[in-house]
Amino acid sequence: MLVETWRGSIQGRGVVGLQSPLRTVDVARRAGCSVQQVRNLERDGVLPPASRTASGYRRYTETHVRSAVAYRALAAGTGPVEAKRIMRAAHAHPDSGLLALLDAAHARLAAERRDLALAREAAAAITAEPIGDVRPSDAMTVSELASALGVRASTLRHWDAEGLVVPARTVPRGTRRYSPADVRDARIVHQLRLAGHRIAPLQALMPELRRARRWDDLTAALAARDADIDARSRALIRAAAALAPLLPAEEP
Repeated sequence: MLVETWRGSIQGRGVVGLQSPLRTVDVARRAGCSVQQVRNLERDGVLPPASRTASGYRRYTETHVRSAVAYRALAAGTGPVEAKRIMRAAHAHPDSGLLALLDAAHARLAAERRDLALAREAAAAITAEPIGDVRPSDAMTVSELASALGVRASTLRHWDAEGLVVPARTVPRGTRRYSPADVRDARIVHQLRLAGHRIAPLQALMPELRRARRWDDLTAALAARDADIDARSRALIRAAAALAPLLPAEEP
């Protein structure tokens, strides 16, 4: 069988002209994974089926190398489940929705980046609010806290349902009792809601606030999330470069 040809490069290796068949170990080395992983990726449809020699040995091509490289980058950017879905679409019919899946992956990262920016703004807006020390006398009932904040009790119940401020209860489904830490969280949420911050970014920010003992801890946590988003975005760029030769030719 005539082996598929490609122009371009894989991890710095030139790929020009007619190629010799590749062994499983060759694909593994060039894609940076194990021999067993190559077999698993073929089994899962991430790699197209390999041809076989008369004695049953697999014969791979540059398409398989590119597919493995693309999958590894996609897995770093979107997770292995979505990466497999995208790669199966890449090998399927041109109308498989591949481009839509890639667009959706980028859109999810863009949404995370927007929410992180809002979380940074929110954190900056409440730097005067103490994170650490609270007074036992700050404990309140739902009506007391609602009165102190100038909000309705239904607002506090909504924050409870959304996981923003979740007080303890005397018994299951009983009276809410806000501990000093809960009161602090409610003050922070109230301030941020007044500043126009949406529920979704606050759902990501509040756990960070609860874990942080100092503002430096929160700043470091947000910076780590920023670095993670950057790393996944770069991974999608690498995946796109490896996927490009696998896409169907454009209509004239």
